[in-house]
Amino acid sequence: MGQAQAVNQEIRALFQPDPAQPSKNVFVNKTPNSGYCASYPGQCAENSVFSIQLPVRFDSKSSLPPGWGVGIKVPANWRRLTVTNAETMETETVEVRITGIGSTYVLSQPAHELVGVSDVLRGHQLLWSGSSWVYAPSPCRYSGVGFFSPNSYRFFWKTPVEALCTKATTATIPSMYFDTLDFAYELRTPNPLGMSSGLYTGSLTYSMGPSGDFSFGSQFQPDDDRVTLDFVLDVQHTLKVDIPPGGNQVVLQPQGGWQSWLDSGRKPVRLFRDQTFLISASSRFSMSIECEHDLGFGSGCGIVDRESGYAGAVDVSVSLPSGLTDSTGQPVNRYPLKRQASAAFQPGIYLDRKPGTLHFEVGPTSTNWLIINAKGRPFRGNITVIWDSEVD
Repeated sequence: MGQAQAVNQEIRALFQPDPAQPSKNVFVNKTPNSGYCASYPGQCAENSVFSIQLPVRFDSKSSLPPGWGVGIKVPANWRRLTVTNAETMETETVEVRITGIGSTYVLSQPAHELVGVSDVLRGHQLLWSGSSWVYAPSPCRYSGVGFFSPNSYRFFWKTPVEALCTKATTATIPSMYFDTLDFAYELRTPNPLGMSSGLYTGSLTYSMGPSGDFSFGSQFQPDDDRVTLDFVLDVQHTLKVDIPPGGNQVVLQPQGGWQSWLDSGRKPVRLFRDQTFLISASSRFSMSIECEHDLGFGSGCGIVDRESGYAGAVDVSVSLPSGLTDSTGQPVNRYPLKRQASAAFQPGIYLDRKPGTLHFEVGPTSTNWLIINAKGRPFRGNITVIWDSEVD
């Protein structure tokens, strides 16, 4: 064997909001199964696990005498790593644990010859304490599958705790090796609704060898001494706003319209219009407004009689659907919008085309001013409402 080196394996998971399951805010594994779960997908699906096969070989350093224990141990406890969004430099914590281990052991000569029987399966059963390697020693657990040839046996064990799982020989084995390393893993990922869009990456390195994180016992030396898992969490958020046809033309009127003024001469107290919109959102976002006519005071935008230059202020606020909260965790009801971006609004679940309302209002002072100075001409102004998912 050459000098021991390291092996790298990418673990990739994706979050995309699912309109059919708006409350399912989880990452989906996108790492192709290899090894055990590729061969036995039904077993892995039943236990919600994924497996990876690494090209790592563990060779015995000498013969194994009768009664020699081959003890396998894996990092079954949760370990933490930090993943970072390269664009925003935001960080999150991911946790991983190894939930299963498997390989194929290869003997220097057929098992049935080593124990002096003619039946191939019986040879594997008699060569080890507790029968063949499909039967995992405690605290590892049986996985239900195995495959053998005269001098090899493929196995996979579940690893609920981080401890040695030992099989003892009943006869001398001149030499053997474990060909490839299969492992199953489980992830704990952050809530993607609190993460910005983009790729979050980070790495976790395990040692391999007699005293390492992955160990096949004191007699077995791997041809790689480290395995590094490179995690990539891909967050692909949705932020989409639909305004009904004609919704971009906002006409401000008194309560009940202009008829009461025309009939009785009663002046309106305020002018307003509520405009609904449909929002789909899976991520934080802020809102702001831009004004064609900036009056230079307050939070509103101006509407102007272009001939006289007289102007009044329009205040804009927003009410967001249930499931979206403000920066203090409260429902969003008539939240004033300004030219400066608001604090972030945060979805608790994925919202798919839920209705919200933009409130446009001219208050009493400006309403009175506009009526006094009206010359039969309209007061106009463009107000742009911005939904921005690029939240710091």
